[in-house]
Amino acid sequence: MNSTLFTDAMALTPAGDGVYDGELNEHWTIGPKVHGGAMLALCANAAVNEHSRGQERWGHLPPEGQGDDSGEHRSGAAQPIAVSGNFLWAPDPGPMRVVTTVRKRGRRVSLIDVELNQGNRTAVRAAVTLGDPEHHVLPLLSVNPVVSLMTPDPPPGLEPIGPGHPMEDIVHLAHGCDIRPSLTTFTPRSDGGPPVIEYWVRPKGVAPDVLFALLCGDVSAPVTFGVNRTGWAPTVQLTAYLRALPADGWLRVLCTTVQIGQDWFDEDHIVVDCEGRIIVQSRQLAMVPPAQ
Repeated sequence: MNSTLFTDAMALTPAGDGVYDGELNEHWTIGPKVHGGAMLALCANAAVNEHSRGQERWGHLPPEGQGDDSGEHRSGAAQPIAVSGNFLWAPDPGPMRVVTTVRKRGRRVSLIDVELNQGNRTAVRAAVTLGDPEHHVLPLLSVNPVVSLMTPDPPPGLEPIGPGHPMEDIVHLAHGCDIRPSLTTFTPRSDGGPPVIEYWVRPKGVAPDVLFALLCGDVSAPVTFGVNRTGWAPTVQLTAYLRALPADGWLRVLCTTVQIGQDWFDEDHIVVDCEGRIIVQSRQLAMVPPAQ
């Protein structure tokens, strides 16, 4: 697949019985392997598609007995408000198939299990919770560290990943999005404090959407860079929450950690749009790279 557009990388073709065919795009990779956030977004997209097709078959509301959520029905389109994925192995770019299983179809909340397969192997197993995220309303409480740390637009002179950038040969996502990391936050801190990695990201040619925001919940280089462990750090489990729909503009991503162990580390992302709203929160468990 030659297209670098994010929307093309997310394209799925229905194959019947909750199955969708697609392509793991060569441009949405880290090194030779498909980016975990891109695969999580594909799983979310398949769940949204299957939910929408069910609505077309049944009408806007599920029949009695299929959805018994309490509360008033909200009319917004169902979105992947929570996506929890387990990564079984790292597939290569190429054809793939996504299999969905509807576990619950409710008036406020639906749940769909998803498997992303390549050949005879499952690469990702995800549970996708669908609902209506927050819209343009003020939260009752928000502790948002990003707004005070990061400006809505990248600082002047902050270079995008591309020709001549030290991450050009690894982060192939830069073919499809403008991604600007603050390299000053990658190296170990002189005060021994935890790594804090900052990114400004937006897709090329299209506005950021829900699926792109979910991808940004896994956009950072591993926080293990902050302790001089810079090799491959495979994600084992990743959970992302969609809090709101992104505005058209830059997405700011703040990546932090609580603990980097000898074998395992956690990594948190907060994704904030140009209007200062929290769009995605994510946490993953991954393996610490060996010492070089």
